[in-house]
Amino acid sequence: MKTSDFDYSLPPELIAQSPVEPRDHSRLMVLNRGDGGVEHRRFFEIVDYLRDGDVLVFNDSRVIPARLRGRRAGGGGRVEILLLRRLDAGLWEALVKPGKRLSVGTRVEVAGESAAGSTQEAGVLAEVVEQRPDGVRVISFSDETLLLESGEVPLPPYIHTPLAQPERYQTVYARVAGSVAAPTAGLHFTPRLLGEIEQKGVHCLFVTLHVGLDTFRPVREDDPMEHPIHSEYAVLSREVAGELSQAKQEGRRIICVGTTAVRIVEQAAQASNTSQLQPFKGWVSLFILPGHQFRLVDALVTNFHLPRSTLLMLVSAFTGEEFIRKAYQEAINRKYRFYSFGDAMLIF
Repeated sequence: MKTSDFDYSLPPELIAQSPVEPRDHSRLMVLNRGDGGVEHRRFFEIVDYLRDGDVLVFNDSRVIPARLRGRRAGGGGRVEILLLRRLDAGLWEALVKPGKRLSVGTRVEVAGESAAGSTQEAGVLAEVVEQRPDGVRVISFSDETLLLESGEVPLPPYIHTPLAQPERYQTVYARVAGSVAAPTAGLHFTPRLLGEIEQKGVHCLFVTLHVGLDTFRPVREDDPMEHPIHSEYAVLSREVAGELSQAKQEGRRIICVGTTAVRIVEQAAQASNTSQLQPFKGWVSLFILPGHQFRLVDALVTNFHLPRSTLLMLVSAFTGEEFIRKAYQEAINRKYRFYSFGDAMLIF
C-alpha cells in the first residue's frame, strides 16, 4: 500500500466555495457495497434509504473562533495565531505567522473585534512556551474565556470566498465547543430533515470529537503507515454506548455521520474488553487504513475528501479501494461539488 494509491486529480472548479441552500439540497451519491450499485439523488432523499430501528451517530462538536490576530507585545509587528488543539486550561497547540519571528518566550497581545467591527484590545496575552515540529507552537493564554471572544471561525485554505453567515460552517446540532474545523458530513442536515428521520423510527445519537486541522493535512510519506496521526479529544457517553451495544446485538444498522463519528465509535470499540461497548473519554488516535476490521459501523455518510488524506484512506477502508476510486471518478465526470461545502455520499 502506497500513499499514491489515494491520489486523484480534481479540476479546481469542482472545489465548492460556498454551501448549497437549503442545506439538504446538495447532491447525494449512494454507494451499495453489496452489489456495487451507484445512485444519484438529493441529500433530503436520504430518508428513503433509512429504516425503522436504524441508529444515526452524529458528532455534535462546535467550531470555535480559532483564528486570532494581534501584535507582538511592546508595539511589535502583526501576528496571526491559528489554534489547533487544546492541551490543558489556557494551553494550546497552534500555528503562527510569521513563524520565524515567534520563538519561545515571545509574547503576543491578542486583539478582538468590537460589536461595531473595529479592532479592540481583548485583554488576552499569549506566550510561546514550546516549539514543535512542522511549525507548531505551544502557546499559553492569560484568559481563555476572553480568548474565544477574540477570534473568528477559520475556513479551510481551499475556500477563498468569504462566508456571509459564519453559522453556515456549523452543523444545526453543534453544541460542544472545541473543533477548529467542522465535521462537514453533518452540514447537510436541517432541523426539518432530522424530524423526518426520527419520525421514520431512526434513533439519533450524539458523540463529541473535536476536529483538528491535522486531520485534513495530506500524507507526505510514501508509506501511509509512517504518517504520524494526530490525536483528537472525544467523548462517548455511557447512555450512547448502551444504545449502540443494544442496536448491534439486535442486528440494527449503525450509520455514522462523518469520519469523525467513525473514529470515535471504532476507537471505543477497540478500547472495550467485552462485547458490551464501554463509554469513552480521552484522545482518539486511531488511524483507519484498508484492512481495518470495522466492529460497529454498518453505513457511512461522508463528503468527498482531499487526495492523499487520512480521511480518503478511511473511506477507502470502509468502501473498498477500487469502488471508491471509480465513484470519485464518476463524481468528477458528473461535476459533483467537493470538500467541506461540497456534496455527500451515503455508503452502505
